[in-house]
Amino acid sequence: ERKSRAGSCDGLPLAELQLLNGARQMAAVETLSPDWEFDRVDDGSQKIHAEVQLKNYGKFLEEYTSQLRRIENALDDSVEDVWDFSLDPISLQLLPYEQSSLLELIKTENKVLNKVITVYAALCCEIKKLKYEAETKFYNGLLFYGEGVAESSMVEGDSQIQMGRFVSFLQELSCFVTRCYEVVMNVVHQLASLYNSSRNASKIIETSGVHFQTMYEHLGELLTVLITLDEIIDNHATMKNHWTMYKRLLKSVHHNPMKFGIQEEKLKPFEKLLLKLESQLLDGMIFEGCIEQQFDSTNGGVSVSKSSTFAEEFAHNIRTVFTNIDIKLGEPSEIDQRERYVGLCGLFALHFRIFRTVDKKFYKLLLDGCKKVPAITLIGNIIWFADNFLLQKVPAAAKLLDKKTFHAIKAQRESFLQQKALSLTKDVQSYYVLVCSWMMKMESIFTKEQRMDKFAEDLTNRCNIFVQGYVYACGLSNIIKTTMNLHMSLQKPMTKTSVKALCRLVELLKAIEHMFHRKSMVVADSVSHITQHLQYQALNAIAVAKKRIISDKKYSEQRLDVLSALVLAENTINGPSTKQRRLVVSLALSVGTQMKTFKDEELLPLQLVMKKMDLISELRERVRGQCDCSFLYWHRAVFPIYLDDVYEHAVDAARLHYMFSALQNCVPAMMYAKHLESYDALLDCYDNEIMQILNEHLLDKLCKEIEKDLRLSVHTHLKLDERNPFKAGMKDLAHFFSLKPIRFFNKFIDLKAHVTHYLDKTFYNLTTVALHDWATYSEMRNLATQRYGIIMTEAHLPSQTLEQGLDVLEIMRNIHVFVSRYLYNLNNQIFIERTSNNKHLNTINIRHIANSIRTHGTGIMSTTVNFTYQFLRKKFYIFSQFMYDEHIKSRLIKDIRFFREVKDQNDQKYPFERAEKFNRGIRKLGITPDGQSYLDQFRQLISQIGNAMGYVRMIRSGGLHCCSNAIRFVPDLEDIVNFEELVKEDGLSEETQNTARHLDSVLTDLTQNSAEGTEYFKMLVDVFAPEFRSSKNMHLRHFYIIVPPLTLNFVEHSISCKEKLNKKNKVGASFTDDGFAMGVAYILKLLDQYQEFDSLHWFQSVREKYMKEKRAVVKQQNVQSTNQDEKLLQTMNLTQKRLDIYLQEFELLYFSLSSARIFFRADKTAAEENQEKKEKEEETTKPSTTIDHDMK
Repeated sequence: ERKSRAGSCDGLPLAELQLLNGARQMAAVETLSPDWEFDRVDDGSQKIHAEVQLKNYGKFLEEYTSQLRRIENALDDSVEDVWDFSLDPISLQLLPYEQSSLLELIKTENKVLNKVITVYAALCCEIKKLKYEAETKFYNGLLFYGEGVAESSMVEGDSQIQMGRFVSFLQELSCFVTRCYEVVMNVVHQLASLYNSSRNASKIIETSGVHFQTMYEHLGELLTVLITLDEIIDNHATMKNHWTMYKRLLKSVHHNPMKFGIQEEKLKPFEKLLLKLESQLLDGMIFEGCIEQQFDSTNGGVSVSKSSTFAEEFAHNIRTVFTNIDIKLGEPSEIDQRERYVGLCGLFALHFRIFRTVDKKFYKLLLDGCKKVPAITLIGNIIWFADNFLLQKVPAAAKLLDKKTFHAIKAQRESFLQQKALSLTKDVQSYYVLVCSWMMKMESIFTKEQRMDKFAEDLTNRCNIFVQGYVYACGLSNIIKTTMNLHMSLQKPMTKTSVKALCRLVELLKAIEHMFHRKSMVVADSVSHITQHLQYQALNAIAVAKKRIISDKKYSEQRLDVLSALVLAENTINGPSTKQRRLVVSLALSVGTQMKTFKDEELLPLQLVMKKMDLISELRERVRGQCDCSFLYWHRAVFPIYLDDVYEHAVDAARLHYMFSALQNCVPAMMYAKHLESYDALLDCYDNEIMQILNEHLLDKLCKEIEKDLRLSVHTHLKLDERNPFKAGMKDLAHFFSLKPIRFFNKFIDLKAHVTHYLDKTFYNLTTVALHDWATYSEMRNLATQRYGIIMTEAHLPSQTLEQGLDVLEIMRNIHVFVSRYLYNLNNQIFIERTSNNKHLNTINIRHIANSIRTHGTGIMSTTVNFTYQFLRKKFYIFSQFMYDEHIKSRLIKDIRFFREVKDQNDQKYPFERAEKFNRGIRKLGITPDGQSYLDQFRQLISQIGNAMGYVRMIRSGGLHCCSNAIRFVPDLEDIVNFEELVKEDGLSEETQNTARHLDSVLTDLTQNSAEGTEYFKMLVDVFAPEFRSSKNMHLRHFYIIVPPLTLNFVEHSISCKEKLNKKNKVGASFTDDGFAMGVAYILKLLDQYQEFDSLHWFQSVREKYMKEKRAVVKQQNVQSTNQDEKLLQTMNLTQKRLDIYLQEFELLYFSLSSARIFFRADKTAAEENQEKKEKEEETTKPSTTIDHDMK
């Protein structure tokens, strides 16, 4: 249907068709409207007009067609016949369904034969139904009992409640087992009555060459069901434990039935029922109970055990079945031989119990099968050992053999397991090649066009490829189940290599199933043709045999039976290949092959054709059965190891789909669990467990690895671990993101979406914590897109610029750390980090601060100044203590007295030597472990105070910068229009008026903030000055005299820092520290000591001292140049250079101090400022304008 749709939309043909229709319509319009014919002259133009319209119509149709095709392509994943395993809303069921009853199918002239075949066919159908019911309902109900509840979370009484829910299920199982017993009894009776050795009784049909092997095989299947039930219950310790606890509970109920609200008369029958259930089911006697039945009829009916003919026939069929099985058992081409082998052992035990005879030779042959197949998986994790079974069920035969035989089989089992562990990796490689080449064949046979002349050959080829795929599936399934379950049964641990290899085999198994599923359409088409072709071959073979019978004119009842059977087989084959028809054919051929109607070379191909027909007709169901991985539920422990392996080898990450498909196989089986309130609890438990393992072993690791990779890639400038892929190795995790979403339960696991969500969440949360990192995370987002194809969501947080630097809030909260770790540069108005572990130093400038203010709002400026004030209070307390110290105060008073005495002789200049002497004297008072004197610490204190003032200045500048950026769209700041009034004048709505009011308030705020920033320094002077200048702080008045030794200390420190810049070890290197100059200027202003300091003429004194020394050196150089003493000249050059450096540093400090004094109005004393303030208040009419030096 899809192809026909696509064909109709195939561009031009459709368009032409529509054009033709359009032309016909137009012609029809012309004929219908005779009024149009009034102007015959306009004929030509009308035609042109019609052609134009037709062209337009054709163009429209072409566009519409291509649009339809685009829609079809968009809706359909692919136009090929590829079906997605996890997404299909519909599926094809190929299994033919029989609508005729057996009585309608089995119709020949031979009434007796009809009855025989009908009875046997009905029994076989009954066995198949019982087997299906056991496989789906009872096996799973028993296996999953006790699952879905963790031992730790079980409350007292939970186990009894579970068993209480389970009793009704056990009752159903009891009825089922009873029914199985009846069917086995009936089958044995029906066969015995046909092969009756009694001379008196007449034969129903001639049975001399008739062997109903199908009947015995079906009987074997039913016995396998009983054996499996026994094994499941025998291995189920939890169930037995719960049963015991339940019986104890019943005993306590028995003592006090009223307490539990139960009538006493109901208890006894219930206890009897439980006893019956226990003896029949839980004691491991289900199979035993079946074969121990009394098969001989007591009321003179069929005598079974004494019928030698039947005993011989039974033994003959067992041997025939064994011969058929033994050829393939344990071989790579094995299909269902193991299951049939279990049934055969069951038949052997039944034969022994009925006839009490043992064929020792055959018993040995049966045991030899154990060497080929050491263990057989019956269902899930239930493993069965033939030797143990035969030893228990046929003890008489076991006595005939010595114990060594059985010990040898057990040893063989263990050695098989060891060999299998070693050969697993080889098996994986060989199966990998086989399955891949098979898949290529599957792809290629369906792409080739079928040639009619080679149609039969092509069908045979397809049939063989289908069978080949099924055989590989059987081989893989056997290896996986046997190895895993044997390890579990023998309690031998598996190596990681074995686990990985087995998981690879599971993937291959699922790959085969997926291949069949993907090619569903073509397989469905081929299967019907192949079955028809096989039916044709079978009919030909039967026709030849029929001719041979008819040509022989001798009449006998036996010949008539054969002919009737062949006719029945022929008629039944003519029709759909349903289970019932194939069953009837095999039963009919059991009769039809006697009397050598077929030659050996004809019979074998016919049997092969019938086998193929069985397989091809049930292809989908058989493939699904072999590829069913529900046994993995019992081996969930391998899943974490598997996921670790997938993560390590990311290249073939796509195999995850196969593993999850295998894990999903457990779900249908779990739905038969009866011990919980609802099977949903079990499913949820399983789902949660698998998802937890997936998160822990793959998703979390993947998320963290991707995040780590992105971080390291973005921070390559840092000194990180070795990332050279040639040395450290490399995993390309991008493969995980090309995976399609994985279906598990009712959800899709999208690895890409999961990692994207994780990164989005992490980046968003971390950006909110540190907004200045937004650029780094933005870069990581882009890298994720380029490297992994992950499309991430923008965080949409209030972003900070790429040059954000430290945030104002961070600095404000940690101002004590900031002023000690950063150095201030006065001219560039920038802070530079003192030291860093990275290769670069962080800087903070006006732009950074402006960006921060833009992020947080202008309100933060006042708060910052307030924080600085609090910080300065603490620092000034330490400052005061230092100045009050007796050692310091006494020296300073001495220096002031000295200066007053010598200033007239020294030309009013403070002597340089005195400052040096002070420095040395302080050093004698003691130094810290890292070699700092008290004066060094005092200098650092002043630098920190200066840094704080520099920061306030930068906040003010940043605020101006931010406000000017915001207000640049206002044309005239002096004359800002009032929007609210204008809106009211025009009578606009209330909302508009509110909006205008908001706009006015915003503009007012901006203009105020842009002006107010200039007052911060004045505020910080005004707040501290009264206290500094008060009489109780007289000790601070000596500060101006400590400035000269401080500057000397600062210059020495500054030169040593600058010299370190050229050294390899740059610890303590710096090129600027204007915080000192800023701090000195600020404190001098607070103490109103600018004039006192200027009276020292300190910087002139320094300049004169160095100029004098330089002149002395030059003079000495001139003298030495005549003596030609090279070493002395070099020394003098170095001395001159040192003097130049010192002089330059003092000059720089002088300039910085002069600049810093401007901020604090150094040209005026406190008295002059007060006088100016009074004049301002008086002259309110004249607004004064102050010059903002900073804006300059």
